[in-house]
Formats: sequence, C-alpha cells, structure tokens
Amino acid sequence: MRSFLLLIVFLYAGFTFSQEVTDLKTIQPHKEFENILVKKLDTDNNSTSFVIWVKKGVKSHKHETHSEIISVIEGEGIMTINKKSFDIKSGDYFRIPENTFHSLKVTSNIPIKVLSIQSPEFLGKDRIFEK
Repeated sequence: MRSFLLLIVFLYAGFTFSQEVTDLKTIQPHKEFENILVKKLDTDNNSTSFVIWVKKGVKSHKHETHSEIISVIEGEGIMTINKKSFDIKSGDYFRIPENTFHSLKVTSNIPIKVLSIQSPEFLGKDRIFEK
C-alpha cells in the first residue's frame, strides 16, 4: 500500500511540475501574413516568450520597460540596435536593453524566424516607434 501511494505521489508530481517541450524548428506560421506574424508561447510575471516571423522588416522601435532576448531560428537579416547594424543568421543570440531603439531588415529569401523573450511580462503596451 505504501509503495502504491508513493507511486501516485510521483506520478502526480511528474504531471503537475513537468514542462512542455517545444521544438522551435518545427513551429510553422498558423496563418498567412504580409510582413510580421507573432505567436505567443508562454507568459508569466517575469517574462513572455514569442516566436516571431518577419518577411520584410521591423520599423525602429523601443520598449521603455522591457529588455528583449533574441535567438535566430532561421533566415537572415540586418539588425540595428542603437544605430549600430550587424548581420544576423540562424544560431545567433543577442540582447536588446530596455528603452533602446532597434529595427530589422530581412535579407534572406525566407522569412526570418526568431525566439523573442521579453522581460518582464510583455502586455503589448510599451512599444514606441521612432519618428
């Protein structure tokens, strides 16, 4: 009986505390899009994670209270952060500090696909476009 109760506790804990694993390389757009498509993966008070596809580019903007970590999954582009530009490609990782203007120009024949993690939780209210 004791062994059975321990088994039930372990199974419950495993289901309750297990993390879902997502293969970012296999995630595909869920609909047609003209330039930018965003898919939220998860969120809590500390951060929000997105997969973002971009076909052409992203206009210069900043997030007053959010930092952003980007990991490029596929595609290529030119990223500009605080007036400094650099090439990005699959496998690249970089951080955009809060309150810092940034933009993207896609240079590949396929959309660029990135994992974007914004911290703290992103509610879509602090995106300010550069004039």
